[in-house]
Formats: sequence, structure tokens, C-alpha cells
Amino acid sequence: MSSQRLNKFLAQRGVCSRRQADRWIEEGRFRVNGEPVTLGLQVSEGDVIELDGKVLELKQEKPRRIIVAFHKPVGVESTQDPDNERNLDRAINWKGPRIFMIGRLDIASEGLLLMTNDGDLVNPILKSSQNHEKEYIVVFDSPISDAQIKEMRSGVDIGDDQRGLTKPCGVDRLGRNRVSIRLTEGRNRQIRRMAEAFGLRVVRLKRIRVMNVELGDLPKGEWRYLTKMEEKTLLESLNL
Repeated sequence: MSSQRLNKFLAQRGVCSRRQADRWIEEGRFRVNGEPVTLGLQVSEGDVIELDGKVLELKQEKPRRIIVAFHKPVGVESTQDPDNERNLDRAINWKGPRIFMIGRLDIASEGLLLMTNDGDLVNPILKSSQNHEKEYIVVFDSPISDAQIKEMRSGVDIGDDQRGLTKPCGVDRLGRNRVSIRLTEGRNRQIRRMAEAFGLRVVRLKRIRVMNVELGDLPKGEWRYLTKMEEKTLLESLNL
């Protein structure tokens, strides 16, 4: 039987995304056939894979795809670390097969977070080269000028991540200190750092859309399955 990289093997079986698998490998959380694991390790169906000392029971067939929309409240961390009391799993209280997050929202932000058991969805949605939009409602601590909005649309130097200006984005005024922002990339704390570049501070940040999926009136702390049309449109946009 052919072998494949451990991260892909786990993603196809709904354990985690490839990115998450790589992080866990680097953290030393996996063992295969009793041995420590390094990035790029090839595995096959007969191998015994342990996560945090527990053997994973993996089925060969790929599980039914699950995609849910969750309204993450402020104060919940975008982590599934069981030792973190503010973790996502406690907040969502999900009872089905294991699902994991697609992207992140920082602890002070709220809004739409997609979660899935299909690791092959994660990279296509998050890659900035794919130009998939995520939309946010942002409230600043003071008024934002038209000139600042224009400059923000063109790209902002947000400091020390060595990636240059942010990509051009959509920014529409909703009030004196309130805007909607549409990003196609997701740098760490990007909107907050963009605001800081203009001497503004974000006092509320809410993600209301990821690609075609909208938060709508989903209450804080609640989740829902994507509709059949939402899932169909999402998968077609990702060429899946």
C-alpha cells in the first residue's frame, strides 16, 4: 500500500488540517509505531499513530464532510488546546465528530469562524494568493478620515513581519468611526495593526463573512451547519 505524508494522511481522515498537523509534529505530540515524528514523515495504513499518548483510530475511508459556521464571542481563544480554559471546543460545545477551525480570530474579536472535519478545505480558503474575501465591521476609538480610508485601501505598512505593505482591500465608511473592511489576506492582528499605523485603536472588530458564507443573525456562541447552497457555492469557488 502506498505511503503519504503524515499531515496529508491525517487531514484526509478528519483528524486535523495539514497546518495543524505540522504544528503538532513540531511540538512533539505525535509518535508513529512508538517513534518520535519529524516533518515530512511518510506513513501507511498499517502504522500505529499516537497523539498525546493515545492511539488514533483511523478509518481508511474519508468521513462525510462537515462544515459549520460558529459565532465566536469575545474572550474565546482560537485554539483547541485542551489545557486552555478559553478554548474553542469549550465554547462551541460540539458533540459530533472532531472538527477544527479554518483560520483564526483573536481573543478580542468576535464573529464568523468556519469549522470543518475536512483538512483539504483549510489551505485553499486561507491562501492569500487565492484572493478569497473575508469581511469585517470595525469600530475605532476616534473618527477615521477619508484620506486614511483611501490610504488603507491601497495598502499599509504594518511593521516588522517583513512582508511589506498589506494587499489592497475594500474599505467603506459606515459612520464617523465605523467602517467595513474586506481582506483577501490574513496576517496576524492585521486590521488592528492597520489601524495603529494611522494612530487609531480598534474598539470592536466583528467578522461577518467568509467568502460566500455570512454570519447573519447567528447568536454569539451558537453554531449552524452550512446550507446545501452555501456549501455548494463554497466548494465550487475552491474548485473542489
